[in-house]
Amino acid sequence: RCVQETDIIQLMSAESAKTRSLPRESLVQYEPPIEISEQSDIVRMGLKNKKPQIPLLESKPNIQDILNAILPPREWDHDGKHYIQYVSHNPSSRDDVANLQKLLDERLIARQARESGICAIREELHNQCFDEIIREVTIDCSERGLLLMRVRDELKMTIAAYQTLFQSSVTFGMSCLLYTSDAADDLLCVDLGGRRIIKKK
Repeated sequence: RCVQETDIIQLMSAESAKTRSLPRESLVQYEPPIEISEQSDIVRMGLKNKKPQIPLLESKPNIQDILNAILPPREWDHDGKHYIQYVSHNPSSRDDVANLQKLLDERLIARQARESGICAIREELHNQCFDEIIREVTIDCSERGLLLMRVRDELKMTIAAYQTLFQSSVTFGMSCLLYTSDAADDLLCVDLGGRRIIKKK
């Protein structure tokens, strides 16, 4: 019986690992995934695990190269095979934009995102929506797409800076709280904002 239970647990863990390896469904439109093998053109050309670089507009790069630099392809493993998926370079219509808004609202509800306050789910979905808008704009005008990419990256850096500041303030507040609690046990000390002042006898 113990052996059977162990086998079941291992099977469940393996299935869970397979599920985690699959990419989450995104609002960004992608091309069909490509299976990568040692004989594939991607490996032979050295494109696997190579970080895309923003091409110079003076060199007149194609839209696909610009899109791959702005929105890098995603990779994952499934059933012992490695896959790569590039962002779609097909233009979008007005119906696609309306459908994007509809999908955003549906997934906000399906994933139970908070309507206000800090919510990682809502942030993730809106980031995906912004990336899809960048993709659509880049296809029509690469210069606008690159400018939107700069705005996106600047916003992400600003949010990351605020998160670091928030974490630092929480850590500082906790240290002051512990310091104040320790000082309360000492009758010779007066605590003012986490600082100790020694009373003179």
